[in-house]
Amino acid sequence: MSELFLGALSALWVGILTSISPCPLATNIAAISFISRRISRTRVVFLMGLLYTLGRMLTYVILAILLVTSILSIPQVSHILQKYMNKLLGPILIFVGMILLELIHINVSSSGLTEKMQKRVEAGGIWGAGLLGFLFALSFCPISAALFFGSLIPLSVKCSSSLMLPALYGIGTGLPVFLFALLIAFGAQSVGKTFNKLTQLEWWTRRITGIIFILIGIYFCLAHIFAIFQ
Repeated sequence: MSELFLGALSALWVGILTSISPCPLATNIAAISFISRRISRTRVVFLMGLLYTLGRMLTYVILAILLVTSILSIPQVSHILQKYMNKLLGPILIFVGMILLELIHINVSSSGLTEKMQKRVEAGGIWGAGLLGFLFALSFCPISAALFFGSLIPLSVKCSSSLMLPALYGIGTGLPVFLFALLIAFGAQSVGKTFNKLTQLEWWTRRITGIIFILIGIYFCLAHIFAIFQ
């Protein structure tokens, strides 16, 4: 139970960190700009922000559920991963931690959205915000890809959680975006200041998380690969 509880907290935190990482944060800024065009109508702005958040959350959740369920549904793969996951987690966490600390740089192609594509999404009206969230969620950068594929997926497999942990991750990715939707709806002037503060906060939280990942990874390596603590 304690392992699942720690896994749930980790999934939520990784989701929040994903949302405020540089690449997702940039796409969220673009989304905020898109939504703020309806700034004169508070309810519409709030609804569009909510739909954008839900679109982004559902994308991550569905993708994670499909990956984890596929892995766990194959008996041979599931058995091997369950047996050796503790040994695999050590190197994986160290690798992800080094990416978060920018000790390793990886180029990951981003789907991105052109202005033409954004106009097409805008043509969808209020529901276009949900589609925008869905499309932006698929724009992985090295840090968000490392957090999603290198942290959430292995964690979900280890805890045999194909729904709860991905769902908490999705909620985590949606919380900061939902906050911006509230700021736009009820205090648009605060958005710029909040983005600046969040950027500074992300710099520290990403590095602290990276250090924690590396330390935990070293412990897993020593405990489960070299059996030092047994």
